[in-house]
Amino acid sequence: MEQPVLDLSQDAAAVTAQLVDIPSVSLEEKHLADAVEAALRALPHLTVDRDGDSVVARTNLGRAERVVLAGHLDTVPIADNLPSRLDADGILWGCGTSDMKSGVAVQLRLAATLPAPNRDVTYVFYDAEEIAAEFNGLKRLAERHPDWLAGDFAVLLEPSDGKVEGGCQGTMRVRVETKGRRAHSARAWLGENAIHKAAPILARLAAYEPRQVPVDGLTYREGLNAVLIEGGHATNVIPDFCAVTVNYRFAPNRSEEEALAHVREVFDGYDVVLTDSAPGALPGLSHPSAVAFVDALGLEPAPKDGWTDVALFSALGVPAVNYGPGDPKLAHTREEHVAVAAVLEAEEKLKAWLS
Repeated sequence: MEQPVLDLSQDAAAVTAQLVDIPSVSLEEKHLADAVEAALRALPHLTVDRDGDSVVARTNLGRAERVVLAGHLDTVPIADNLPSRLDADGILWGCGTSDMKSGVAVQLRLAATLPAPNRDVTYVFYDAEEIAAEFNGLKRLAERHPDWLAGDFAVLLEPSDGKVEGGCQGTMRVRVETKGRRAHSARAWLGENAIHKAAPILARLAAYEPRQVPVDGLTYREGLNAVLIEGGHATNVIPDFCAVTVNYRFAPNRSEEEALAHVREVFDGYDVVLTDSAPGALPGLSHPSAVAFVDALGLEPAPKDGWTDVALFSALGVPAVNYGPGDPKLAHTREEHVAVAAVLEAEEKLKAWLS
């Protein structure tokens, strides 16, 4: 494949189309990372570093404050939605338009057009956000090069439909397991059906009333839901094992330990096996840098319904918010798209904040 070249003289919507047309499914971001690195190295006001398929560029102007703008380069698998397509109504269609190449395009345009921002800026472009946390490029950067991510405030340009979203939910997955005894289904009385034993687990989930938790002026909605059921061996065998995978989305004022204790309490009497967990992030909207950001954009903050890498910045002691032009409801869909006007608005608002 011939190495693609990005033209950052075009506006953020056009740059979005350029990015979308360079496929970058998780763990296959190299060509896009190469193009991003080359475009940034051509800008003399930036210092550029790379680790794997993550690229970090910084201004070094000695400003009193440093902000971090971050976005991931990868997408979910392509669903017959490449190349990009711009329709007559100003809608750009294609894989990654919303999540989150429109946000990445805004970052690139700011990097190219603001050689002397009013704050020092670190631009972070990282790989493998859409898959298991062990591959996450931002997590790798935090472990290997935490100084690259240092700042007073961070903005993650995840799709937020042009809203400022504070913090994020924590997320946890557990397997709630039942055991039985195998037998021939013609002589079912000789066995114990582990799938039948899972019925009370589902009943507890159906009766569960999730919390709505106010945190720093924002209300986070929790959720406890079955997302997968495994069990059975054959259509003529009484199963001796069943597992219900449950996803718990919890408010950011609850720690992972507290979240797991709550889940174990809900499923008291069952074997509960933790399989995956990530902490939430407090909104941090009282931090002066966050106040200045919200005031500059003139937007009313909302809670983030979901988990994003603001949690990683929070763990590093950097208050962070989500703000991006894409619509999160369109993320990962075959019909993924973004409005050109929304991309241009995000570019304009962030440029004004940094000017």
